Amino acid sequence: MSDPILIATRGSALALAQANLIAAQCRATFPKLRFELKIIKTTGDKLQKASMANVEGGLPKGLFTKELEVALVKGQADLAVHSLKDLPTDLPAGLILVATPKRADVRDVLIYRDAGFIKTRAADKASEDWTPGQDALRGFKPQTKLKDFPKGATVATSSTRRKAQLLAVRPDLNIVEIRGNVTTRMQKVAERAELDATVLALAGITRLNFTISADGKLHGDAVPDGLLATVLEVDVMLPCVGQGAIGIEIRADDERLVKICERLNHFNTLKCVTAERAFLHGMGGGCQSPVAAYAEIVGEKMLMRAVSFHHGPARCAEGKRPIKEAIELGEQLAAELK
Repeated sequence: MSDPILIATRGSALALAQANLIAAQCRATFPKLRFELKIIKTTGDKLQKASMANVEGGLPKGLFTKELEVALVKGQADLAVHSLKDLPTDLPAGLILVATPKRADVRDVLIYRDAGFIKTRAADKASEDWTPGQDALRGFKPQTKLKDFPKGATVATSSTRRKAQLLAVRPDLNIVEIRGNVTTRMQKVAERAELDATVLALAGITRLNFTISADGKLHGDAVPDGLLATVLEVDVMLPCVGQGAIGIEIRADDERLVKICERLNHFNTLKCVTAERAFLHGMGGGCQSPVAAYAEIVGEKMLMRAVSFHHGPARCAEGKRPIKEAIELGEQLAAELK
């Protein structure tokens, strides 16, 4: 039997979910080939307890991707699966972004405590799940929007893009740092009275098999009890470049992998993220840059919106070009906002 094709991935729950999704597509499309996961710990994984804004010397490029790319270059892996928002726009020599499966929902989600749940728990302090101090937790009604939060409410996020857009809508909010994976952040909001909410990507929540019911409740095996969620529309919170997309990276000279990955690619998604990444490259920023961009196919054209907070207040731009001019569209909006 031939050697397996090694799929490099991080070991976080979300990264594994995404890698398993790609592996399943590979196995279904190429049943005679063997595909195996190779879990690699990245710099970002090692810095999970550090502040994203206060790493000495600034954040290294490729925080969640460098070690996977080293494995590709050294031939220790055949393809790497990334959350595309984490992948720098400048790739190492000899590596290419070859494919992106169909993009998931690009929107962000506001996560906060359920006032009704807290009230019910407070009425039954004999519950074995009750812990001292929980009666100090503040909750909110289902479908609470950003504008409905009380003055000075505390929202936790480590994203400069999210922070800037939150403050653009609600300058009175208190924005604080938060670290950890998706479930860890949810747990912190559920348990810590000093936090009122956090913001997460809807795509990540969905890929972890968490769901938001019609009444706004958040469900899932690892979801703490008593959390609600409100989806933030893109006119309130424009997504980061590549949000909701999975990127597949390989060695440029590996013709066999090029052909395999072509079968995994979604044309419109790749074109849209190409425009967004061209914008980010033009702005000279990385994944923690205070910019956002979202491209979508509308008829025979590509429409793209972008915002930058590089020079203080929000500066917005919008453009439309033929789909084949994805890179030019991204560069155009970057030129307008620089």
